[in-house]
Amino acid sequence: MASLTFLGATGTVTGSRYLLEIHGHRYLVDAGLFQGEKELRLRNWQPFPVEANSIEAVILTHAHIDHTGYLPRLVREGFHGRVYVTPSTKRLLSVLLPDAAHLQEEEARYANKVGSTKHSPALPLFDTDDASQALGLLHAVPFDQPFTLHPGCTFTFHRQGHILGAAAVELRFKGRGGEPTSLFFSGDVGRYAVPILMPPEPFPGATYLVVESTYGDRVHDAGDPREQLAEVITSTAQRGGVVLIPAFAVGRTQEILYYLRELEDDGDLALPPVFLDSPMAREATAIYRQALSEHDAETRFVEREDEPFLPSSLRIVTTVSESQAINALPGPAVIISASGMATGGRILHHLRHRLPHPQNTVLFVGFQAQGTRGRKILDGEPTVKIFGEHVPVGAQVAHISSLSAHADREELLVWMRQAEQAPKQVFVTHGEPEASQQFAELIQKELGWPCHLPQYGEQVSL
Repeated sequence: MASLTFLGATGTVTGSRYLLEIHGHRYLVDAGLFQGEKELRLRNWQPFPVEANSIEAVILTHAHIDHTGYLPRLVREGFHGRVYVTPSTKRLLSVLLPDAAHLQEEEARYANKVGSTKHSPALPLFDTDDASQALGLLHAVPFDQPFTLHPGCTFTFHRQGHILGAAAVELRFKGRGGEPTSLFFSGDVGRYAVPILMPPEPFPGATYLVVESTYGDRVHDAGDPREQLAEVITSTAQRGGVVLIPAFAVGRTQEILYYLRELEDDGDLALPPVFLDSPMAREATAIYRQALSEHDAETRFVEREDEPFLPSSLRIVTTVSESQAINALPGPAVIISASGMATGGRILHHLRHRLPHPQNTVLFVGFQAQGTRGRKILDGEPTVKIFGEHVPVGAQVAHISSLSAHADREELLVWMRQAEQAPKQVFVTHGEPEASQQFAELIQKELGWPCHLPQYGEQVSL
């Protein structure tokens, strides 16, 4: 018998965790942190529903924290098996997991300092030692090479193009009565015709499909993101303001830098000083520059001539004092800093300083989950809470949806249509409720595949 239990990414875009039990073996696909609403974040602290040391292996689709950030906590609870990742995901996690641990420690330290906690003392969800132990468990597996988990059960990574190293996971095993069975996890599906990374490989078909639905209820803006980016920077510069870009350190930051370099080279934009203020983004960009095998042909061509991620006006911020000094600088300028949904990191200090002033612009370039500070700003709330203070939102707010790393509903259908085998069942996850529901209905209408929206904690037999 085989079963799949949905321990996250149900009714939300975060906390991706799928518990798989096959032939008495127990595996976890993704080990993500819940983010956003407090009710969701509290799930990170709940005891894991099975003994951590009973899990033989974890398979990670890609490096983003909502898919990997729970791994150090799982290690703290006793997990000691292998963690299977693509080579680029392994390199990125060497940056992301220590950074996530540092943020956990800093949040606990700050809560103890100001007394904003019911617990005494406040403790981090995990620490840098846990992150270090987790990194020691990583085992790299290349794309398109089947790997045996146990006799009769293999998995394969398929390229997804969402970020560097992003993969779908295909598992093959014997089902009830010895029948060959395949279970396919989409991970986060990337975009078509975007720079830097190769496009996602089409869904080949499977007995069961677990598919994301982040943008399952909408289509991305068809506008040129380069032109939109140039327009926001130009209009803000004319006001003497600063463009603040909360950007995911992995993926979005590199794409923005790529577009800025193109705009500069083509003479389409008088680029003001650009500050990259994120140690994690700085290290991730170096990893992107080294990963030539995953780049598309256009990017590889540029790399033969020059540095595609380094516009001439780029200033890389390295120290905390340098980061603080930026806040004293007048505009025009562009500040790119993490986190992408303004939930933590250095972007909060810049928002606290720049958000009240109308000459500035906050530019969102990725999905903003419900309950996050970024979503509140994007939804037009008059104030947001930063470091315990209510900061007025006086700045202009802009959003370039076409810069998203997630496929929209039409691109998801393109990815699915080429399947040689129609799934017996599709499980629609990793989306807010309305997006998942609409996408499930679209799949059933366009492809005729039966869909199910699993609930948190639900177990299904395979």
